[in-house]
Amino acid sequence: MPGPGPHLMYAMSSGIALTHLTRGRFTPHHTLTYALNAFFGPDMGSFSEWLSSTFFDDNSIVSSLADEIHHPFYYVVILGFPLCIFYSWLSTELVRTRILDYGYGVPLSRLQTLFLIAAGSLSHFFLDHLFEENGHTKMYDWIMSTGWWINRAPVNPDAVIVVSFLCICLIGGFIYINSSKLRKSITRNQTYESMKLILIIGSLYCLWCASQIYWMSPRRPPVGEEADLGVLVFMATYFLLPHWLCILSMNPEHLHTQRFPKQYALSTL
Repeated sequence: MPGPGPHLMYAMSSGIALTHLTRGRFTPHHTLTYALNAFFGPDMGSFSEWLSSTFFDDNSIVSSLADEIHHPFYYVVILGFPLCIFYSWLSTELVRTRILDYGYGVPLSRLQTLFLIAAGSLSHFFLDHLFEENGHTKMYDWIMSTGWWINRAPVNPDAVIVVSFLCICLIGGFIYINSSKLRKSITRNQTYESMKLILIIGSLYCLWCASQIYWMSPRRPPVGEEADLGVLVFMATYFLLPHWLCILSMNPEHLHTQRFPKQYALSTL
């Protein structure tokens, strides 16, 4: 399974990339909180289980709680509130003592740290689900189960029509949203409109796959032999969602533009 190094470097490099792309709205405080929760966050459960077996004679209550903590969602439900208070306090102290001062002088709020805690937990399991238990985790087994591995997958005409239609809608809709020639004016909401389009098409795509796998009798391959349903659900949950939570945790734009605008402009030259 992935050790401390991969978890830390994956989360920290993602945080640094967001800092660069957002021109500082995703700060080193964001990156530190995100990386710590991606690294040791849910593993608090495994560590607590080791402590219980060592000092409490494998207490069943402690062991059960530890199992719940080592979970992509229960970790946030159980420890999210106390941890967001702790990380917000830590950010305040780092700003006050100027140990990690990034120029704004404004610490992370509790809501921001809660977003980062959740993002870190999901990013932690992004690696765990793929690279532990000799590649036979429950999540990975489910992803592969949505494919067709019995024999050569038949090519169903209705599958070709549905999948082609959805892909054409996705490409055509994206071109329409982002083309100035096809629209009377360009709005600032093009990114959000494009994301809505992806969510709508992705939901319909998953609905089609699920209908062929779980509702048809006998089961039919929704997209040839491909495990598209599992891949889409996994990537949306463990890759796109944590990065979206990181974006939600960014500092407001007005704070960025009003605080040291000249200094930052010079630093970006």
